[in-house]
Amino acid sequence: MVKTSSAKKPESAGQSRLPNEAVSGERESRPSPIDVHVGGRIRLRRTLLQMSQERLGDALGLTFQQVQKYERGANRVGASRLFDLSRVLDVPVSFFFDDLPAAYGSGGGTRSTSVQPGGFAEAQDGFGAPDDLFSRKETVDLVRAYYRIIEQPVRKRVLDLIKSMGPERVTE
Repeated sequence: MVKTSSAKKPESAGQSRLPNEAVSGERESRPSPIDVHVGGRIRLRRTLLQMSQERLGDALGLTFQQVQKYERGANRVGASRLFDLSRVLDVPVSFFFDDLPAAYGSGGGTRSTSVQPGGFAEAQDGFGAPDDLFSRKETVDLVRAYYRIIEQPVRKRVLDLIKSMGPERVTE
């Protein structure tokens, strides 16, 4: 009589499972929150530049469907592709990770809260939530209109006017 063991092989000490890996070792079908965040930042910058998915795809040698998958987080963006995206969209690579919620960061690194080049001046929530201000058409329209103002002093006065019209910001 031959005994078969149903016990699971222990993982070696140097290996650990990623949170999105299923028991079988394959990735689950839902995208990583980090991939969704990076994709949202790609979409944000592309729309601010009034660039179509097709035009961005052409610049990268991709189809618009591949660009859609990146923007949804369905496909992970590799390092060289992220570098290419930063050049085409005229932002530093760090832009794609700006405002990444601290909960997604690993314990190994430190997260700077200072302003990053190419980032936004004020801290904001992550991009991509249904009620996110940056996913609204009126926000994108407002930013586009603001940057069409050529004279810097006029832009500053418009910004000051808008700030004065809203409620005071509460600091904690």
